[in-house]
Amino acid sequence: MDVMGGDHGPEELLHGVRQGLDAEPGISRVTVVGPEDTLRPMLAATGLQGDPRVAIRHASEVALMTDDPAVALRRKKDASVLRALELVRDGEADAAISSGNTGCLYAGACIRVGRLDGVMRPTIACILPSLHGAWVLVDGGANPECEPEHLVQFAIMGSAYAKVLLGIDRPRVGILSNGSEDSKGTDLTRAAVALLRHTDLATQGYCEGYDLFMDGVDVCVCDGFVGNVLLKTSEGLASMMGEFIRQEFTRSWTDKLAALVAMPVLRRFKQRVDHRRYNGAALLGLRGLVFKSHGSADAFSFENALDR
Repeated sequence: MDVMGGDHGPEELLHGVRQGLDAEPGISRVTVVGPEDTLRPMLAATGLQGDPRVAIRHASEVALMTDDPAVALRRKKDASVLRALELVRDGEADAAISSGNTGCLYAGACIRVGRLDGVMRPTIACILPSLHGAWVLVDGGANPECEPEHLVQFAIMGSAYAKVLLGIDRPRVGILSNGSEDSKGTDLTRAAVALLRHTDLATQGYCEGYDLFMDGVDVCVCDGFVGNVLLKTSEGLASMMGEFIRQEFTRSWTDKLAALVAMPVLRRFKQRVDHRRYNGAALLGLRGLVFKSHGSADAFSFENALDR
């Protein structure tokens, strides 16, 4: 686990590691990657010191959020994200998780872990809630500019991921567009839909924004620019809804009393829409398991990424 790249610092993420280990006794080993002189005292502060399942792999450099991926990977050979990926490449870890620079993780994974044969571009697969279950978004931000063939490969990988993670025998796959008619969309989406219909996937052509959270599709395919905007917009919307509810239940003492009565319902609602529960997006198309945690991940978010 590369614990050096998040917005809240490594100690917050180490709290998430501790919570993840407490919640999942089946985890046999977690290697945290970063400068050892920084991480060693934090293990004591977070209750991880002395845990035989926790080890440190020293890395003297950190790829910052502001770093250009190509420049960072060329100049920071000992970056924590690269050391974490090398553990997967060398068989010393089953998966790598990082909440750092997405571009560095993506490019580093392609170089250190390698792509599967035939895969042109790996994709970020995000699992999001729907009315009665969940759905997969590909691409969540790895490839802002795509060709139609890339979207078709994203669809194939996303469908396989939905089968395994969501237990859906034949996932419904759609290309995200501004309408369901074949004439809608862009040159990219129209060409991608035409190619997709020649596969054996359960394609329904286009899907619309309304379909995503209302059980209208199991795998939504788009380029990484659109996908990342969609992802962060949905997170902001969920946060706004939670804040609206909090405001309404704190306007007066009678509203606060009503909140006490409704507390079990409110807790269940929060659990269903809390985007932190869905943290940990898989990079599909690689020769090993690599997961991207949200850059703003707190301890609870990182715990859920570890649970992936």
